[in-house]
Amino acid sequence: MWNELYEKLNNSDREEFRRILNLLLSRTFIIRDVYDSREGMMKTSPEYRFIERNFELFIDYLGYAGWMLQKDGNYGVIALSNEYEYNRVRLDKNTTLILYTLRLIFEEEREKVSLRNEILTTTGQMVHKMITLGIVSRKPSDKDLADGLRQLSFHNIIEKVDGPWEQADTRLLILPSILFVITNEKISRMYEALENGDNGETNEDDGSDKEDNRVIRGDDVL
Repeated sequence: MWNELYEKLNNSDREEFRRILNLLLSRTFIIRDVYDSREGMMKTSPEYRFIERNFELFIDYLGYAGWMLQKDGNYGVIALSNEYEYNRVRLDKNTTLILYTLRLIFEEEREKVSLRNEILTTTGQMVHKMITLGIVSRKPSDKDLADGLRQLSFHNIIEKVDGPWEQADTRLLILPSILFVITNEKISRMYEALENGDNGETNEDDGSDKEDNRVIRGDDVL
């Protein structure tokens, strides 16, 4: 039972449990390998390690409210989902298209990088990809870029290395949590849609993209 495990924690760890629990409920994903901008290098997340050490406590506690916790040690991702599909985060169309583009880049580049789980790209490369594939017909506004990337960063799907979000040479880390948001099946359908000339901009009002695009938390694959 979670209360028995909780009682074994010291006062400092109890406070840390409360803090990280709220962080997890807010962010959806906790990533093991994070970029430390002060030291300019990747470091291990203390939040990830704390959950890993107390994984049974987190599972038991969250389970009472219908939350499910998944830990993937290979990719270093802890993911939260709800069996009732409540507390969903809906993305606007702009953010959805950015998300799918980043997932395409991740899929294409990860075979070239064997030692790391995250993929490095830039805002400019992402925009170029969007236009080249016909996902958008023109560059999104700086505000749309910044808003979309900032929201994905909040949920630990990407991480900014440097620079303003909308600047072309700003470096972005695409984190492995993106695999838990956009599955291989969904990315395959995205490729098929692009090959068929569907750039994702034609169904803004008809609701036909509802299944695939606007959900982070609560998706049945999490």
